[in-house]
Amino acid sequence: MLIFLLQSVWLYISELAGKDLELEIIFRFLLNISPRLVVIVLPLTILLSSIMVFGNLSENYEFAAMKASGISLQRSMRVLIIFTVFLGFLTFLFSNYIIPISEYNFRNLRKNIAKVKPTMAIAEGQFSQIGNYNIKVENKYGVDGRNLENIIIHQKKQKAGNYTVIKSNKGKILSSDNSNILKLVLFDGYYYDEIISDEYKNKTNKPFIKSKFKEYVINIDIGKINQIDFDEVNDINQYSMMNINELDFAIDSLKKKREIDIDVIESKMITRSNYKTLDYNLNPKEGIDYFNKDFFRLFQLKKQKQLFDLGISSIKSSISIIKSNKTIQLYRTQNLNKHIITLHDKFSLGFACVILFFIGAPLGTIINKGGYGLPLVISILLFLVYHFLGIFSKNLAEDGSINPILSSWLSTIIMLPISVYLTHRATNDGSSNKLYSFFINLLNPNK
Repeated sequence: MLIFLLQSVWLYISELAGKDLELEIIFRFLLNISPRLVVIVLPLTILLSSIMVFGNLSENYEFAAMKASGISLQRSMRVLIIFTVFLGFLTFLFSNYIIPISEYNFRNLRKNIAKVKPTMAIAEGQFSQIGNYNIKVENKYGVDGRNLENIIIHQKKQKAGNYTVIKSNKGKILSSDNSNILKLVLFDGYYYDEIISDEYKNKTNKPFIKSKFKEYVINIDIGKINQIDFDEVNDINQYSMMNINELDFAIDSLKKKREIDIDVIESKMITRSNYKTLDYNLNPKEGIDYFNKDFFRLFQLKKQKQLFDLGISSIKSSISIIKSNKTIQLYRTQNLNKHIITLHDKFSLGFACVILFFIGAPLGTIINKGGYGLPLVISILLFLVYHFLGIFSKNLAEDGSINPILSSWLSTIIMLPISVYLTHRATNDGSSNKLYSFFINLLNPNK
């Protein structure tokens, strides 16, 4: 857990380092991020501990003494099996109730940090996106880092691109600690605004307006940083904050909305085809195969040309509409699949704990090694296989390449036959020499 906490600190180092945060805030930050790490830490812990414990028993010939006394492997594992199943059930409850609350608190804490300490919203030496502004400051100094030097601001507009740039030598943050508004005052700078013209000649010349100012004030709403709307089920960031009942309701709503969208798109495409007006200009003649190559002879020559032009225009327009709707539906499909993956992850995690125990315990008896040496290496290798299978399958499932339900269970399903094989081998006193030699040769190929 400590290792993964340090990794999380490194991941969010830009939000924590150099911010003059109290220890209490840092502790709350780590406390709220810890539950999401349990999903990774717990399976690895069960796998490693089971290999170490049973490896020690086997290495010290305690299993040999048990078997000589008539105690089988299943009987020696019975209590631990019951405990692991109970632990798997607790893991399900934890992922269903604790993790959504921690995700909610974690995001709100990040928002509140930016609200209580406005200077934290602007990092030193890098672009910080705040609302419609990208702000880069070369140096921050003074009380709480409120004085700024060499400021570059890109202001976003409705169209894509950086058309408005503000540069200033000095600046100051004048917001109060409890304000939702970040008040940024700039001194001695320039304001550049590129003019977008509809005429091609003006576009090639790229005209812009340049203004010089002594003082320029920008007010930015920072209350919406990382804000999550819990009433909006289509919010792609919300699935991690739901329990199974909320996820089930959201999935059902998203599926119904997708069906409605497809029906609307289908209706619009049929209407745009203008097929209902095609018979207005028909010039029917007898003896013509209307359903084969002579179909266009129904129309006069002038109408035939118009029909071809209409068809080409309609196809181009339809392709454009389909591409646009395809992008929208891809985003909504990814959102739906993430909800489904999150729902099944809550169940698969508990089963994974049980299956990894049935891998670790027999494997420990087979390799006859305890401690932190070979068991640690073997458990990490097996866990990496389990973990990366889960990551790859979920990435494929987001865009619908594979079934999202299968992606949540794939790594567990693959590990299941391995656990059955190892348990069977350990139960029947399978020789450990080949398996032990395999891992030794894997770690020391020259040897």
